[in-house]
Amino acid sequence: MANSPQERVFIQCIEALPFQIWVWGDLLMLGLFLSRLIRQGTLTVIDSKGRRRTYGAGSPRASLRLADSRVVWDMMWNPELRLGELFMDGRIVPEQCSIVDVLDVLMLNLEQARHHIALIETGRALRRLLRPLRQRNHAASAKANVHHHYDLSGQLYDLFLDQDKQYSCAYFSAPGETLEEAQVGKKRHIAAKLNLDREDLDVLDIGSGWGGLALDLARDCGARVLGCTLSDEQLKVARARSNKAGLSERAKFGLIDYRALDGQFDRIVSVGMFEHVGVPQYPEFFAKTRDLLKDDGVMVLHFIGRSDGPGSTNPWIRKYIFPGGYTPALSEVLPVIENSRLIVSDIEVLRLHYAETLKEWRKRFVARHDEVVKLYDERFFRMWEFYLAGSEMGFRRDGLVVYQIQVIKQIDALPMTRDYMVDDERRIKFAGTDHMPHQIRAA
Repeated sequence: MANSPQERVFIQCIEALPFQIWVWGDLLMLGLFLSRLIRQGTLTVIDSKGRRRTYGAGSPRASLRLADSRVVWDMMWNPELRLGELFMDGRIVPEQCSIVDVLDVLMLNLEQARHHIALIETGRALRRLLRPLRQRNHAASAKANVHHHYDLSGQLYDLFLDQDKQYSCAYFSAPGETLEEAQVGKKRHIAAKLNLDREDLDVLDIGSGWGGLALDLARDCGARVLGCTLSDEQLKVARARSNKAGLSERAKFGLIDYRALDGQFDRIVSVGMFEHVGVPQYPEFFAKTRDLLKDDGVMVLHFIGRSDGPGSTNPWIRKYIFPGGYTPALSEVLPVIENSRLIVSDIEVLRLHYAETLKEWRKRFVARHDEVVKLYDERFFRMWEFYLAGSEMGFRRDGLVVYQIQVIKQIDALPMTRDYMVDDERRIKFAGTDHMPHQIRAA
């Protein structure tokens, strides 16, 4: 006789208990959990005594070695946090594969099973409850959060980014594109949505990074750009690049919180910054950007989001990589835009573009292992390898996408059709355009 829904929930809770109560040894307890979890692909686990167990069948495949007998005990209370920490500490070691292979198998199965595993779903529910407290990004905390990640050694980012130091999702528009070509494509794609229909437009770049987009807009589109950042290291590089290119009068950069700005701009662009605003600050963000945007102005936001509804930041990412960060669902953003008396004029969803970007970053990063360790240490290397691998799998397996939202104040601020975007994308000749695949070169 089939179990009732209530009986099935009870059985699932009972089956999850061995993962929470460690009494029979590490491999046995972990095995009870994994035998329930792994329904697709294959995961082999080798415990600290050399005992080997295989769960599931078929591809993808991965193997994992536990370095000591307390790994499972240490992981069970908060597996989404502790898995990364144990990898950083060398206590979980991929066997004849890489950590991205392990995460591929785990996240493929967690995507299907997370709503049926009480331990995981309870942890995520608690994080959602605490989210408003963790996302109160006032000016001081915003500066500290930026410093945590973006003020690391510039040499670190040089090891895996493209030459223009684009630290956001690239745009792969043709098979075989290199990362460098795809990053040029991303900048052109965004510039086309800004509708830069004349020279000497005043453009505000919120979260301008190392200045690559601002410099291209100034040099190749004739814009006057103000880039604002909260990163001391990025500011130094952006200003140096602007001076070297002879663009210091057209591309200016400042250590400025966007909330402190005055005046108005013809265009506003923000790439990879909105993830750091925090849901409680969304009304303030859109109210301020509305004030900063001229009546006939255009704003483009490019940010990581969720395709499966509101959630919470992974605890490992929040602790080690992006404190205060959050990737929102559209349902959390669009109502605030509407309430701010702004008009959404275009939305595009970039799905696997960031997965491919992260894949390339990870390959380059791993290839420079010795240089990373020399800059920091082995634990830092493993931390960033886990970050890049986990983020890639987030876009492949866990509902992450990139949204590009175009916003205006007046209904007639843009042409009637979207043809101008295609025309501009082919017309704009940023540095590197001549080396891109034929089908996307400017005419």
